[in-house]
Amino acid sequence: MASMAAAVPFWRAAGMTYITYSNICASLVRGCLKEPYRSEAAAREKVHFAVSKWANGKPEKSSIRSDSHAE
Repeated sequence: MASMAAAVPFWRAAGMTYITYSNICASLVRGCLKEPYRSEAAAREKVHFAVSKWANGKPEKSSIRSDSHAE
């Protein structure tokens, strides 16, 4: 049993998902960059996605959203 516990990634043992862990690491790396690379990386941080509600098996009007991982 001890060998199974050792195989668990530390991010899982800390109660995080891999995406959360990855976002934290990426944020730390972006924070360590010097200008102008920091500004360029911050511009790529923005996320665009479409949200659609479904009714009767068909999508209704979708809306485009833009979010950024702001802390």
